[in-house]
Amino acid sequence: MGAGTTMVSAGGLRWHLARWGDGPRQLLCLHGTGACSDSFQTLAQAWLARDAGWTLLAPDLPGQGRSAPLPPGRRGMAAMAEALRALLATLAEPPAVVLGHSAGGALMLRLALDGGLPPPTRLIGLNAALQPFDGLAGWTYPALARLLAWNPLVPPLAAWRARDLTAVRRLIAATGSTLNEDAVARYGHWLRQPTHLAGVLSMMADWDLAGLQRDLPRLQQPLTLVVGERDAVVPPAQAARLRRPGVQVQRLDGLGHLMHEEDPPRLAALLLADLDQPNAACS
Repeated sequence: MGAGTTMVSAGGLRWHLARWGDGPRQLLCLHGTGACSDSFQTLAQAWLARDAGWTLLAPDLPGQGRSAPLPPGRRGMAAMAEALRALLATLAEPPAVVLGHSAGGALMLRLALDGGLPPPTRLIGLNAALQPFDGLAGWTYPALARLLAWNPLVPPLAAWRARDLTAVRRLIAATGSTLNEDAVARYGHWLRQPTHLAGVLSMMADWDLAGLQRDLPRLQQPLTLVVGERDAVVPPAQAARLRRPGVQVQRLDGLGHLMHEEDPPRLAALLLADLDQPNAACS
């Protein structure tokens, strides 16, 4: 299995892009907040073990992992989608399938709605965070993220706290997932990086899920939502609210928010089987 990483200049940014495999079909993977392209490594291995005819690509989103941040004033969802569209323009072939985890699922749909992923690109959300928090939290959490993002002391302090892997394990357990020690160490590494944490806070501070909800009826492509029944971050009931023609919901019992790291072989088998089927509406 071919694997490697490269730095790519696009949209005024330096991007870190991970690549696995060398098949003719391309799958683009978009990580959620707090993660980076490393989170897809075990899924890529399981995917290619079942079907070697793919190339899997995963960028570190702006400001996270090894990618440069967006400039101040251009850190919202639409700006990130625009920058990602510039990155995709550097690829020899457009992706046949896009897989977005958590906030990466929202970014995937923003990119599609803004013309960056035209049909027949297949769209798959993994525990996709597509709806604002209900009630008071919907107002409080973005405001809190903005307050923390503006405080230069917060990322170093949070990074210092992540030196304790026990705290990292508790954070992962709170997602409803159980990960092995290699994955815990990987999250611990990135959560100890102040620049990564600053990128996470900046992303959360300007994340316009209300605007995405208004625009979703314009989505042209069929959408598959894969839901972990133990997800403690994005309530599984959210997917039911989005059920409409063109939206298919797949549920996996026993898995939490980080399902792609929790049981990669099971998820790869489900997704590859789904891709072998014609696009179907879910009533």
